[in-house]
Amino acid sequence: MSIVLGLVVFLIILTVFKGAVIVPQQMRYVVERLGKFHATLDAGFHVLLPYFDTVRYRHSLKEQVIDIPEQVCITSDNVQVAVDGVVYVRVIDAKSASYGIDDFMFGIIQLAQTTLRSEIGKIELDKTFEARAHINSNVVTEVDKAAEAWGVKVLRYEIKNITPPREVITAMEKQMKAEREKRAAILASEGQRDSAINSAEGEKQRQIKESEASMMSQVNRARGEAEAILEVARATAEGLRLVGDSLKTEGGRQAMELRIAEQYIPQFGKIAQRSSTVVLPANLTDLGGVLAMAKGFFKGQSGPVDEEREPRNGTTPGQGWT
Repeated sequence: MSIVLGLVVFLIILTVFKGAVIVPQQMRYVVERLGKFHATLDAGFHVLLPYFDTVRYRHSLKEQVIDIPEQVCITSDNVQVAVDGVVYVRVIDAKSASYGIDDFMFGIIQLAQTTLRSEIGKIELDKTFEARAHINSNVVTEVDKAAEAWGVKVLRYEIKNITPPREVITAMEKQMKAEREKRAAILASEGQRDSAINSAEGEKQRQIKESEASMMSQVNRARGEAEAILEVARATAEGLRLVGDSLKTEGGRQAMELRIAEQYIPQFGKIAQRSSTVVLPANLTDLGGVLAMAKGFFKGQSGPVDEEREPRNGTTPGQGWT
């Protein structure tokens, strides 16, 4: 009797445990009743019908990372490269993820690999590295279209490594070295060209500045000489005007005759010293003739010559010269 009672108690406890289900946060349980889909359990406590309801699938709603194994792809220029990556997915419909495909992770891996091979085959090797963002976007778009029926959302795909063959890497390194040397040579030549241009431009500016300075110097010198000539001419004209004015005054004519006589004798002596042939007046002591000739120069300004000051020997100016 005690054995039967114990068996009943055990069955009761087992039934309670089989009917009570606690679903953790960010989890979804798919329940089948007698082998047929019955319900999807959210997070929390649930009571099932023992021996009839069974939790068949458990799915996490967290974002999951699926590693895409490395595979060999052929570029459009027939170069083999090894490419691997990772894809980020999240289950949004537990029922579709359970019954839409047997293993959605395996299906996503296979679909990502085939899509990646197709995308790599469209571009050349040199562009695979710079077109990674474009490749990732296309893979996400294509895989997400297929995974939508599985209740899975593909969030993003990232290429981890692109590994060309060793000989291709060696050739690329040589090419990059040649490009660097080419750029260095171009930069050096451009530097020399700019330096020569700057030197020529500097020499041109220097010559222009020197010519401008020389021109300004000559202009200033010419202006100075012109002003000096004008000043001398003004002074000479002023002197002549003063002399003319003084001749009109009383005693001015006598002063002029005396000044001419004073300058005549020294200048005559200098002429005799410089030349072997000298034209002399007939009478060296006849200073009246000299004065009469000087007075003739001023006749037009001062009027007729005073008869009292004509030469006493009765000769006219200019007579008596040999």
